[in-house]
Amino acid sequence: MTNPRLFLLSNSTQSGRGLFDHAMPELLAFLGGPRRLAFVPFALKDRRGYTAKVAERFAQEGIEVVGLGTDARAAKTLAKADAVFVGGGNTFRLVDALQRSGLLAAIRKAVQGGLPYVGSSAGTNVAAPTIRTTNDMPILQPRRFDAIGLVPFQINPHYVDVDPSSTHMGESREQRLREYLEENGVPVLGLREGAWLWREGKVLRLQGANGARLFRRGKAPLEYPPGADLSFLLKKR
Repeated sequence: MTNPRLFLLSNSTQSGRGLFDHAMPELLAFLGGPRRLAFVPFALKDRRGYTAKVAERFAQEGIEVVGLGTDARAAKTLAKADAVFVGGGNTFRLVDALQRSGLLAAIRKAVQGGLPYVGSSAGTNVAAPTIRTTNDMPILQPRRFDAIGLVPFQINPHYVDVDPSSTHMGESREQRLREYLEENGVPVLGLREGAWLWREGKVLRLQGANGARLFRRGKAPLEYPPGADLSFLLKKR
């Protein structure tokens, strides 16, 4: 793999704010000015409506958004784009469409070749090696759990801490991630709402209003605040 450029959001909308408002200044800095974004809307059922909503928001910033389909024209659209943005929704629906269309491999190749990648929620999930740490319900069955694999660790967007005052008797997010690590050795970074990762080649930084929690097999979880250098996670184990 080359040294890709990645901007991985935990969420696209922060409570009380508009679409991408919480991260837009940094996202624009990442994109480097007016750009043509190839948008991947496959995580939602209404792809056309989703694309229109995202296009309207980015038009305010002078950025053109072109929605990707699953037909033969998708590769040409991707080739003409200045960056690719994979939106959120259901991760299983997203990866199934990416695998069936061949775009999973095409996006990986394009990003490895230098195309900047932006993901939010499910779009951040698929930047990991697999989708095994998604929060989503498997509403359909993809061919494989394999994702694009732009980072060598797993990500859990929308990470929610245990509420000690809650009377809910179901599993917490931490318990579920610990279960994952009972069967898998790849570390998991729990990205809280309002947090994102910015990768420039071999440098990975945690940014945003909230931090993240790192889960590793056989070790206590570690807390990282906004601004933390997480480049060590890019080293393959």
